[in-house]
Amino acid sequence: QVQLEESGGGLVQPGGSLRLSCAASGFSFSSYAMSWYRQAPGKERELVAQITSIRGIITYADSVKGRFTITRDNDKKTVYLQMNSLKPEDTAVYYCYAGLRPGGYWGQGTQVTVSS
Repeated sequence: QVQLEESGGGLVQPGGSLRLSCAASGFSFSSYAMSWYRQAPGKERELVAQITSIRGIITYADSVKGRFTITRDNDKKTVYLQMNSLKPEDTAVYYCYAGLRPGGYWGQGTQVTVSS
């Protein structure tokens, strides 16, 4: 059974940091590109960061470049998102996704709220 379990969300003040984790099981983690998406209330889900499987090519949304860092640990079957210099507009539910195309696997999401 495929599982993606996100953790690390919470409430943080503007300028603060959070580290999200996504622990995977039930599929060949090292063979999959892994991504973080987010969805704010009333908005569409958007890609935040992606790291490919073999070559580890990384892409970021323009809105998070220089502030967020995606990494993966294939031994632990876990992908991380380090988020620094957080802004109120980063408030959203953050989802982990396995795959490069539609039809992959989604996690259940973790709430990130940036507020003073």
